[in-house]
Amino acid sequence: MTTAIHTTFLVRPLPAGLLAAVRETGRDAAGQPVERCTAEGGEPLRCCLRDATPGEPLLLFGYAPPPAAGPYREVGPIFAHDADCLGPELAGGYPAHWRGRPQVLRAYDRRGRIHGGRLHDGHDPEGVIAALLADPAVVALHSRNVVYGCYMFTVERAHD
Repeated sequence: MTTAIHTTFLVRPLPAGLLAAVRETGRDAAGQPVERCTAEGGEPLRCCLRDATPGEPLLLFGYAPPPAAGPYREVGPIFAHDADCLGPELAGGYPAHWRGRPQVLRAYDRRGRIHGGRLHDGHDPEGVIAALLADPAVVALHSRNVVYGCYMFTVERAHD
């Protein structure tokens, strides 16, 4: 007998309020100045969860995803649009532009501590997400770039 795992989840891009503050202050999570640059093409944008096209005005800055304090706090480089954008198209749940891209999903518990994780090849991210969220101790997942380790987005359980 097989048991199907069904978990409804939400993909969370970079928080809009945080991005607005970075744009306004010109400072990142470590208090460093942001870098304004022009996309070469392919930079993963954390505001709209797609890759940049050549010529787009971007910001490159340090971001500290939750947990924001404690020994598991990390600050890493991310790209976002330099001006407001429409945000991600998440009709299918997982970012369509990044389907097929291998990622690491790192699981976190209520204390903000790492609670396991898995690599997925990008072809069935929902299956890996469902398996990780099936553990009741897991409250959030961070999707991370396989090569650079950079934060991409957060996944949480959807609440009815």
